[in-house]
Formats: sequence, C-alpha cells, structure tokens
Amino acid sequence: MEYRNWNIDRLEELVGLWNREIGHDFPMSPDLFKQNSFDDCNVFTEGSLIAVNEDNHVVGFVVTKRWQDEIDVGISKETGWIQVLLVDRNYRNQGIGKKLLQHAEQKLQESGMNHIWLGKDTWHYFPGIPTQYGETAKWFEKCGYIHSTKEYDLDCHFEEHEIEVPSKEGVTHSLLQLEEKDEFLSFMHRCFPGRWEYEAIQYFQKGGQGREFVVLKKNERIIGFCRINDSSSPVIAQNVYWSSLYQQELGGIGPLGIDSNERKHGYGLFIVEAAVSYLHKRQIRSMLIDWTGLVTFYNKLGFEVCKSYSSYFKKI
Repeated sequence: MEYRNWNIDRLEELVGLWNREIGHDFPMSPDLFKQNSFDDCNVFTEGSLIAVNEDNHVVGFVVTKRWQDEIDVGISKETGWIQVLLVDRNYRNQGIGKKLLQHAEQKLQESGMNHIWLGKDTWHYFPGIPTQYGETAKWFEKCGYIHSTKEYDLDCHFEEHEIEVPSKEGVTHSLLQLEEKDEFLSFMHRCFPGRWEYEAIQYFQKGGQGREFVVLKKNERIIGFCRINDSSSPVIAQNVYWSSLYQQELGGIGPLGIDSNERKHGYGLFIVEAAVSYLHKRQIRSMLIDWTGLVTFYNKLGFEVCKSYSSYFKKI
C-alpha cells in the first residue's frame, strides 16, 4: 500500500470510490467533489492523503481542512475538520483507515489545531457521521472522538396546487436585489457573524445576484433572511447536494435567521413559509432543509426527517 499527496488528477477515481461505497445514500458528482474538496481554499492539502494499491488504484482517502481564507468572520483558526475519510470495503481491516486518520490528525496538530470536528467544515458534506453508518461511529469512538449532538435533514413534497404567498402585518418579504448587497452583508455581519456571514460573502464572490435570499423587512430595514437554492444557483448548495435521489428538481431551504431584537413574533416560521412559496413559484415541489436540530419547528410546515447525523469532535 502506498500513500500519495492530495491531487485533483485523481478526481474521477475518488468520486468512483465514493459512489461504490456510499453513493446509494449520498450520490456524488465530479462537480460537487471538485467544489468542496479541491476548490475550497480551506482544504488542508498537507493533512489530506490518498491510499493506492499495488495496481495504483485508489482504495482510500482522507480530506482535511483548516481556516485559511483571508476573510475574517471569527471562525476559529485552531479548529480543524476531517471532511471525509473513506476506505474501499475490500481493503478494510488492514490499517488503512487508521493510517489516514493518524496522518490527518498529526498534520492538523502540527499546523496549530487543537480541536477536530468530523464534518461541519466549510463546504461540508455532512454535519457529522450519518446515523446509518453505526460501525463507522464506533470506530471513531475507539480513536478518541466524542459524541456531541444529533443533527437532521428534513424534506417535504408539496402538491401542484398553488401555495398562497403569506403576509404578516408590519413586515414584508421579497427576494434580495443586487443593489441591496451591502445592506444585507452588514446585516449578516451584525446579526450572524461566522459561517452564515461567510457563506453570504462567498455567494456574491461566486456570482450570486440575490435570487437565493428571501429577506424580511420592517420599516424598510432588513430584519431577517432565509436562503433558497435550486439547480440554477451559482454554487451547489448543501441542501441540494443529493438532489439526484429525488424524481423532480430539489429545492433547498435554509439557513434562516431573524435579528435577535425582532424575535418572538413568529417571523421565523413566516419567512420559511415565504421561502416555500418562492420555490413553488419556480415549479419546485420537493424541498429539503439540511443540518438542523429544529425538527418540531419544521414539522409545522410538513417537513419530516429524511437523514440524521451524529456529531463528533476530538481535542488534540
């Protein structure tokens, strides 16, 4: 067994291994893998590695990340992420996974990281270990990883009949206009610094024009938002990663947030209803919300759990 540096020349083989092993649950495309595991500037290539057999075929790999973007949104520079670790089932129990993990942990520690999350990375695939992979979770537990929280994806299929556009006294909703970009980013920086702010900044850097954000306004001022995604969005967003599992086009909803000074008025549920209506107008009937613990909140609109994850971390 040999171990090679992280290299985009292996893209097709890496995607092929992924789909053979877990593609039935999480169907991977080359475009998505390239976007998340090569193009993201936070990919930590020194901590990522490819295992190849005697025939030079990929049989395993690990992808690590740490914060390297010049944009400062307050994300810890001492936190590392293991985006994915995968080994061909025909080559398991030979120490390959352990070797990949040890390499990842060592390089992350050498670069100043003191905390590692499984998943949850920038342009992540998973917010933790998918629940159906219980043996994988046990393996990581033996390697010192500690269970934190449960996270969920929820989906819902809406019927063809027209959905009424919601209204609420004192507030209005609309799709974000490009000329409102600065106001919106200021709102995100003030109310939701960190990952959500970072994703909004990147959205515009990657050519976004505003159609992916529903904004809630009070007295002409933005007080809330909800992101919506579809196949025309400028990036492949987290809540439409696995769209090929659905017979019709999949729309994504979230994240969403309301200014902390404007909560307790039902605005959160209201803006999700608005988001559903905007996607429905685009002829999208199947919708998904990813990485949330607010199951009962979304149940109110008919969304049900479709995938679940166990969050794990390790201090090094």
